Amino acid sequence: MRILMLGGNGFVGRAVVDDALARGAEVASFSRGVSGTPLPPGVTQLVGDRTVGDYSALRTGGWDAVVDTSGFRSRDVEQAMDVLGDRVGRYVFVSSHAVYVRDLPAGTDETVPRREPLRDAEVLTNDTYGPCKVACEDAVVERYGERATLIRPGRVTGPGDSSGTALYWIRRGARGGRVALPTKPEAPLQLIDSRDVARLITQLITDNRSGAYNAVGPDSTIAELIQTAADLAGTTVDIIPIPFDAVPPRFPLMDPQAEWGERRRNPTKSREAGMPVTPLRTTVEDVLRWDKDRGEPDLKIGLTAEQEAELLG
Repeated sequence: MRILMLGGNGFVGRAVVDDALARGAEVASFSRGVSGTPLPPGVTQLVGDRTVGDYSALRTGGWDAVVDTSGFRSRDVEQAMDVLGDRVGRYVFVSSHAVYVRDLPAGTDETVPRREPLRDAEVLTNDTYGPCKVACEDAVVERYGERATLIRPGRVTGPGDSSGTALYWIRRGARGGRVALPTKPEAPLQLIDSRDVARLITQLITDNRSGAYNAVGPDSTIAELIQTAADLAGTTVDIIPIPFDAVPPRFPLMDPQAEWGERRRNPTKSREAGMPVTPLRTTVEDVLRWDKDRGEPDLKIGLTAEQEAELLG
């Protein structure tokens, strides 16, 4: 099995690379090669820059599948498809659960309506990101038809997740003490381990499956995430709910209660296709170990200890 990664140095892309190598695949990675973690030995590095349309490194060669983890606007996938053509057997596009219309009830599957497509946006925001991913999906399906596979992850974490979104709460739980929580403790989460996303992708390629797949993790809550981290660190926490608007907008893992249904999507199709379910405790334990090994650098999001103390005061 020969797999081409469009963006194999990043978080999810690296998990796919590792899983594909473990399954004996030949892997090539196309990226600028200036960010992310170094690629493992044996991976062919193809240097280019899709942000400026530089695909010269892809003008020769053939692969059984391409996994696109770095396409955000329709021009990204269209340019890649123009270059690759039929030299790839299957196009796996890593999309997002943000493609779905908002305010859906809990338990929806891949058949619910999507948002209106948006071919381009100068800035990717909460309002433009999902519609741009819809346009990307449409472009891939139009070009490859039954050879198109769409992965729609929810919130992803795991070793290597430097975004800080889940890590903020994992660290906060591990530190212990009084925790300022700008939502209700029962606010739902479906954090998925990046390694589960990777295994779903490589299994779909192996089985030559088309269609769309929700990649979401086990049902949990924000309080369970915090408490799990505390238990693993040997600390205790006292979770104190505070007003939703007491913190900056787009605070890590916080959603208005009206959008909670979107955090309870149906993963049946993906699980039946071979997506594992890593227990939340295992994921949190592995994230804590990875974070410690890298020296626990400062996060750019969330509250400082001083800001949290002031809110709780």
